[in-house]
Amino acid sequence: MPKIAMIGAGSVVFARRLLVDLLSWPALQGAEIALMDVDAHRLELIGALANRLVAQEHLPARVWTTTDRRAALDGADYVVCSIQVGGLGMYAHDVEIPRTYGIDQTVGDTLGPGGVFRGLRTIPVFQSIARDMESLCPHALFINYSNPMNINMWAWSQSTKVRSIGLCHSVQGTAERLARFMGVPFDEMSFWCAGINHQAWYLDLRRGHGGARGTDLYPLLREKMDDPETFAEDRVRFEVMRHFGYFVTESTHHMSEYVPWFRTTPELIEAFTTPRWDYYDICVNRKDPHEEQMAREARGEAPIPFTRTHEYCSYIVNAMETNVPYVMNANVPNTWGRSDFRGGGAGSLLISNLPPSCNVEVPCLVDGAGVHPCAVGDLPEHLAGINRTNVNVQALAVEGSLTGDREMIVRAVQMDPLTAALLPLSRIREMVGEMFAAEAAYLPQFG
Repeated sequence: MPKIAMIGAGSVVFARRLLVDLLSWPALQGAEIALMDVDAHRLELIGALANRLVAQEHLPARVWTTTDRRAALDGADYVVCSIQVGGLGMYAHDVEIPRTYGIDQTVGDTLGPGGVFRGLRTIPVFQSIARDMESLCPHALFINYSNPMNINMWAWSQSTKVRSIGLCHSVQGTAERLARFMGVPFDEMSFWCAGINHQAWYLDLRRGHGGARGTDLYPLLREKMDDPETFAEDRVRFEVMRHFGYFVTESTHHMSEYVPWFRTTPELIEAFTTPRWDYYDICVNRKDPHEEQMAREARGEAPIPFTRTHEYCSYIVNAMETNVPYVMNANVPNTWGRSDFRGGGAGSLLISNLPPSCNVEVPCLVDGAGVHPCAVGDLPEHLAGINRTNVNVQALAVEGSLTGDREMIVRAVQMDPLTAALLPLSRIREMVGEMFAAEAAYLPQFG
């Protein structure tokens, strides 16, 4: 039976979801699962809940908790990572400092000043995890959920040969949303989706299976888009589709952060992104409605729902353990043919009109031999062009972090599409300097 290490298990709601997913597969019900976090209090809750779940379902699994990362990693077959380096304190600097300069990020965890600095804090920790895995579990698969996905995974591939993939729920989550918009049963829909994380494109969208033999759903989606009520549910993404022809994977609020067209004036913000949705404010002001329920479950006062979600992680582990193929989207290096993925021709690219070194989100086949990304070829050039505006930022952020070059980080933020649309170069430099000063304790690579 495999050993699965969950790093950042104190993300209790997410960890609970993954635990249920993993243990719902017969082939994984005898697994060893090590739950690791630096927050002992939250770790205690997820540990109690996990052991209650094992008892409730009469499973042979062994689940244990630790604050010692090396103990969790020792001998692991799979490492699932969902960490937030610096917690809410540093996240506050990611969003509040740019806000004083007029940069209003709705999440600030993927691109923009906030996404860049979250990446800078995460990369040294990822490098430390990689060193531990090289010595303790060199053949394990590193499965990352931590944002900024592209920056983190790009830096990982430059730092270690430990095989890795990045997972997000935006592809399947958006597909379910599109099915609802169109009134099409989700299990009757098929799609071909590729690009970069949080900015991948549904290149083909059909009802029925068997590729081109299915019915093209884009005409129906365009028809639904013209309905004002439907348009109002996803204004930014529908507006992008209206002008660029394809639907994108990340939400209206998120997508508005990655491009220069929707957050530069009060009028545009009102037209496309109201009501306001601010993830930092949500994190600070809410009491997690699930935490008390999970405490009751951990005490045995309520049953733990044992229903599998659509998160890809458990499906991947099951496919690799059983050799039953599974197809999903994952984030992997664009360079194809590495030993990480056991296939492809050396030097070929998964998306041929994106840079070789970047991280891309593409369909993948998973089986007992591992993860096999699918070569997509060229994206429509205008879609690749939008992706490249984001990749430019990621490239500079990764290079700056790996070399300790502050000037590269200034240039990364200067290249950010939304920041560049709002601030002159000198003000961006001033803002980045202020963020460096505020977050210095978590940026050891810069001395």
